[in-house]
Formats: sequence, structure tokens, C-alpha cells
Amino acid sequence: MDLELLEYLQTYLTENRKERFQEVLSERTRHFTVVTEDVYQLHNTSAVMRTCDVFGIQDLHVVEERVSKRIDKEIAMGAQKWVSFKRHNAIKNCISELKGSGYQIIATTPHKSSMLLHDFDVSKKSAFFFGKESDGLSDTVMQAADGFLKIPMYGFTESLNISVSAAIILQSVVSKLKQSNISWQLSEEEKREIELEWAKKTIKSSDEIIERYKNAK
Repeated sequence: MDLELLEYLQTYLTENRKERFQEVLSERTRHFTVVTEDVYQLHNTSAVMRTCDVFGIQDLHVVEERVSKRIDKEIAMGAQKWVSFKRHNAIKNCISELKGSGYQIIATTPHKSSMLLHDFDVSKKSAFFFGKESDGLSDTVMQAADGFLKIPMYGFTESLNISVSAAIILQSVVSKLKQSNISWQLSEEEKREIELEWAKKTIKSSDEIIERYKNAK
């Protein structure tokens, strides 16, 4: 990455903003990531992005084989600036990429012989897959899954809204992770790369500022 460019853009940030970036980056992780598969309700994907930001999950993968929609900025509440958003048009490609990056595939489902949330082992890098509102995850995900996870439920209803499920699961696993001795933090290189992207999205007319910087070199 261009460290000199980052240092240049930092001159356009207030001290409070720079300190806030460092504070948030110190709590960010790629030990866990989240994947939504063909989620039709736009506000649900937007709300999941907001949940990822709240719990310090840096990457959100959105698979859209059948549906393609923009993130609802109002519902994401600015989270689209801070969460790394990756689109995939094929679920197999997404699974392959994540496995190649060392993630185990965890299908969230109230069915199967799923592990209960409080028993989940947080030591392994995990990608949590959430499925369509109507019929859940595809057979492709279920067959590729390394594990199945469910939230304990005690009523007549067998499922929760996807954004609620994501919030419950992430709150639980992230809390466990941060109480462990696992090295879950971002590398210094990752922090700088993300900070550069945040600076670009935060600074007004950043494209013009970067263009002037490049021309002056």
C-alpha cells in the first residue's frame, strides 16, 4: 500500500478522527467474517452490515446469484464506509475463496444436528453463512459446511430475522474471542490499508486531493 499517501491524507483529518480510527482498528478482526446468501429484503443486508461494524467484523460477503441490490445507506447508518463489502455472483466461488483464506464454513440453521451457540469453539477462523428469509441456505452451502450453528429457541417460532440472528451470534462469538488468548487482531499492514480506505471515504473531495498529490510527485 502507499504509506506516503496515507500520511498525506492524514493531514486532512482532525486529531479526534485519527484517534478514533486507531481506536476502532484496534478492535477490528478478520478472525470471523459474515456471508449473506441471496437475501431478498434489502434492509436485512443493510442491517447485517451495521451489525458487523458494531461488533468489529471487518468483512461482509454478499452472494447475489439471483438478486442484486444496493446497500440501503439509511439502514446501514454509515456502516458502508467502515465495513469491507465484497460481492460474489456465485456461492461456490465465495466458499472457495473463504476456504482458501483459511476459514471454516459455518452454516447457521435451526435444523440439522447444529451446535448450540454457547458451545461454539471460537479458536478457528470462521465464516458465518446466513440464508434467504424464506428457505434458508442453499444445498451448496449445507454440503460444503464444516459445521452447523443454531441459536437456542424456546418458543413456537423456529427462526429469527437474519439481522437479529447475526447480531445474537456475533455478540456471543466476539465476546468469547476477546476473552481468549487467540490472536484475533488485524496486522499492522491490514490496519494501514483499511485506514487509507476510510480516509478516502471520509475526506471531502478525496479523489481530487489524491489526484493533486499524484501530480505533485
